[in-house]
Amino acid sequence: MAATEPIRSKKQLRELAGYFLEKGQIRNYTLVVMGMYTVLRISDLLRLTWSDVYDEERQTFRNEITVIEKKTKKQKTIALNKHILGALRQLYLHRRGEFIFANNRKEPKAISRVQAWRIIHAAVVELGITGKIACHSLRKTWGYHAVKDGNVSLAVIVDIYNHSNYEITKCYLGITQDERNEAYMGMELI
Repeated sequence: MAATEPIRSKKQLRELAGYFLEKGQIRNYTLVVMGMYTVLRISDLLRLTWSDVYDEERQTFRNEITVIEKKTKKQKTIALNKHILGALRQLYLHRRGEFIFANNRKEPKAISRVQAWRIIHAAVVELGITGKIACHSLRKTWGYHAVKDGNVSLAVIVDIYNHSNYEITKCYLGITQDERNEAYMGMELI
């Protein structure tokens, strides 16, 4: 079921985001940040437009967005946290056309899923991040850390992913036996 894996190391997450910032690639930085924090599939992320996140009339960024997921056809409302808003503010200064993740062509359109994969893959290879890491890893990463850190209830995590039960979510997030063992060994009850 799990063809890709979440990025399990927060240090590697920071390195991945920082990789694009250091290169001045704000669009790609924003792609990583929004991919991690919105939990959207790449196809939904790439369809986002500036009007989805920015209120032109009030000249301010929205606090949340509402999307209809392409795969499930379900409506989802997502709060935009300070990391997303910070990345969007930087990118907005360099916006090209209506799509947030616009290509660099004369007539800008959204980058393709293949191009998004190339962007993530090249950075992961250069940084030496191992595992089956791709665009979908960004979606899985949030849930993985939410479970591991224990700061989000399991019911909310299952709901955010639109899964029918926790077993599906657990498999989806790639919880390993090593991580289970770490939980057993780290628990102090008495």
